[in-house]
Amino acid sequence: MIELQELSLQRGGKPLLEEASLRINPGEHMALVGANGSGKSSLFLLLTGALHQDQGDCSIPSHWQISEMKQELDSSDRPAVDYVMDGHRRFRELETAIADCNNDKQLAEYHAELDLIKAYQIPSDAERLLQGLGFKQSELQHPVNSFSGGWRIRLNLAQALMCPSELLLLDEPTNHLDLDASLWLEQWLRRYEGTLLLISHDRDFIDACCDFVVHLEQHTLTRYRGNYTAFERQRGERLAQQQQAFEKQQAVRAHMEDFVRRFRAQASKAKQAQSRLKALEKMAEIAPAHVDSPFKFQFLSPKQFSDPLLTLSQADLGYGDTAILRNINLSLHPGSRVGLLGANGAGKSTLMKALAGAVPLIAGQRQQGEHFYAGYFHQHQLESLDLKASPMLQLQRLRPDAREQDIRNYIGGFNFHGKRAEESCEHFSGGEKARLALALIVWQRPNLLLLDEPTNHLDLEMCQALTSALQNFEGAIVVISHDRHLIRNTVDELLLVDNGIAEAYEGSLDDYRQWLLSRDKSNPAEPGSDNGNSTEPMVDKKQARQQAAQRRQQLAPVTKQIKQLENQMEKLATALNGIEEQLSDASLYDAENKEQLKTLLGKQQQLTHENNDVEARWLELQEQLDTLEASL
Repeated sequence: MIELQELSLQRGGKPLLEEASLRINPGEHMALVGANGSGKSSLFLLLTGALHQDQGDCSIPSHWQISEMKQELDSSDRPAVDYVMDGHRRFRELETAIADCNNDKQLAEYHAELDLIKAYQIPSDAERLLQGLGFKQSELQHPVNSFSGGWRIRLNLAQALMCPSELLLLDEPTNHLDLDASLWLEQWLRRYEGTLLLISHDRDFIDACCDFVVHLEQHTLTRYRGNYTAFERQRGERLAQQQQAFEKQQAVRAHMEDFVRRFRAQASKAKQAQSRLKALEKMAEIAPAHVDSPFKFQFLSPKQFSDPLLTLSQADLGYGDTAILRNINLSLHPGSRVGLLGANGAGKSTLMKALAGAVPLIAGQRQQGEHFYAGYFHQHQLESLDLKASPMLQLQRLRPDAREQDIRNYIGGFNFHGKRAEESCEHFSGGEKARLALALIVWQRPNLLLLDEPTNHLDLEMCQALTSALQNFEGAIVVISHDRHLIRNTVDELLLVDNGIAEAYEGSLDDYRQWLLSRDKSNPAEPGSDNGNSTEPMVDKKQARQQAAQRRQQLAPVTKQIKQLENQMEKLATALNGIEEQLSDASLYDAENKEQLKTLLGKQQQLTHENNDVEARWLELQEQLDTLEASL
């Protein structure tokens, strides 16, 4: 087992651990969580021997083979599959020894050891790892330096998985993976028999892979039994024992429960809406565990809206004359919340770039509303930062008329306080740069947010804060993310990008996960199918799309009326809340304010009757919609 006893660790004069103790038993799968900069990656370096403690003891069994995912990018001309096989160090050592050996007896022993480690299947194992992580068969012989940075990180991950190990250290392994590859890795790690230590911002990934959580906080290590969801509950209960924290929790819980109530009034019986409602209710339960988060921000209200904000009509998307997606029809309205699903290379980022206007259409039309303003967070967003400028200065450039105190208050919500807000960004961590990039986008008050993997480099607390902020955003959202928790809690509809088209996905995110895990990679089945084993006849895709379009067209008049009533109910609820706030003023019940009180009570009664009528009509239309759906 691994044992840390009374261990203290500093880096650059900054204390990371002070007299911390921890025991990790063989075979445990453990997540290490804590704020950016708290020392998670430094603890990994300590375990590999790259760092040494300042005091205390760190013991690891001497015979354990440690495998870690490298963060630096290799520039090698070795073929990708050979680079991954290099991860099996003993196999490479034996290859070299055999090539240099002139002793027949020794040679026989080397070959016997090759049989023992099953060397015959190592090349095919490496190929399977690469394919699971999204590489195509035709790319396996490409040199390492022909791949982009994100794909080289995937090669590093594959190399770490290739290494037979008793201890596997993975630092943000999903950062450059899409959802498909993340789910594949999740299944691989669940089968891993050694000891796993994982740093990740993806709570669903931790929930699936880990049985224990270690929280690095206030220079100490606290061990929790269970996955990340269990950790949140246990930590919330511990914090609630402190009266001051408990009072804060009640305010946070009340805010989330109010949001859930308001959403419940709007949610139709559509599967995706109900799925999001359940996710919101879960968010209300876990909110108390995050009352001491350093991140407190919200998206500023857009100044103006157009409806629709943006429309793509019969659009072909791609690069040059090569179309990746064809005949795309998509309309985004204020309040639209869309999650893009699809395999790597299917065209999700291409669609996002077309929505942002970053790439021209090959054919078709892209029409912006008069008051359209998009905030586009893409995977190379960090490279657009001015590293020599401070967060304060970069915000001032965007809005020169803003008061300094307003800027400080705003950037403080992203945990840039005091001198940190005035320092250049040159030495910021990846997480700090990602936070600043998001802050700059939010500061410009967009009415459409286009987010392509926004949680890369963020820690779990910042991911939680981002999810909460997106829930209250008044504009439209389109998001691509491998973070299932983020998608579940922020989108109302899913769009599947696959085989050159983008169309509504009627299932839930869990349905999509099951499809990904069950489909045959060499002959992908359609979402919701039985992976080719069903006795049902295959349906022509074009005909199915036409039928789905006809069905949506028949339902459109009713769904449009439902949407209008939902907007009306929201306005009435806002008006009623305003009146209730006024009625809570004790001075209103004094004799001299009798007429004002009478007016408010009358208005409250009128709005309540109006709201009841609208709700009754909404329920009638919901029943009508259910009947129509059943008949189609």
